[in-house]
Amino acid sequence: KATARAHPIQGLVKYHGMRDHVERLPYHDSISVCTAPSHTRTTVEFSMDYDEDTFVVDGEELGGRAAERVEAVVEKARSLSDAAHTVYPVRLESENSFPTNVGLGSSSSGFAAAAMALAEAAELDASMQEISTIARVGSASSARAVTGAFSQLQTGLNDEDCVSRRLPTDLHENLKIIVGLVPYHKETEDAHNEAEDSHMFEARNAHIHSQIAEMRDALRENDFHRTFELAEHDSLSLAATTMTGPEGWVYWKP
Repeated sequence: KATARAHPIQGLVKYHGMRDHVERLPYHDSISVCTAPSHTRTTVEFSMDYDEDTFVVDGEELGGRAAERVEAVVEKARSLSDAAHTVYPVRLESENSFPTNVGLGSSSSGFAAAAMALAEAAELDASMQEISTIARVGSASSARAVTGAFSQLQTGLNDEDCVSRRLPTDLHENLKIIVGLVPYHKETEDAHNEAEDSHMFEARNAHIHSQIAEMRDALRENDFHRTFELAEHDSLSLAATTMTGPEGWVYWKP
């Protein structure tokens, strides 16, 4: 049994689209910042007293696609563990300290906390980078929530390459974020699934590598204005891609 806590992320250079939807391997790198004190607190327990794997988030038992995504993270942790007790069913209970499905990144902190707790409960001798690969199969953004602060998820075709690493910067020390809540249900996974069908997709992929390099440099220089000008530019690029996909996903609201 183990408990872990993780903070949600806000994307600065966001990934869009996945080359592998099972392992959730993005087409390109991404960079984000964690936003404490908002957090997800998750407890997992492997026990022969349970009949089956059970996942509860904010008091509600998960089913359908939501449960499948958590199960993928559980199975990844099991596959890496030599501990005999991981064959027993697991119960996972998670609570968020902030509203969900309003763009605050609850899936990132949720899967990150789950991966951290699972790694401990499964007795894995794993680094933060290795734990980020467990979280990633639930949500690619959660890999960055594992390593925390300003982090970069590197693209790759395997767990050795597609890992998250924290970026050197002091910018987080005085960073504050103000949030205006505009509730709007969104299907982020569906948007990733159709990303390649936008005529803007290839243009974004060609442009994103210079954005990553610029963002890394701005963070290293602790340059606040440059960092968030780049982040705003990336948001516009992402919106252009989602809005020109088959479903015309428009997330902007007054």
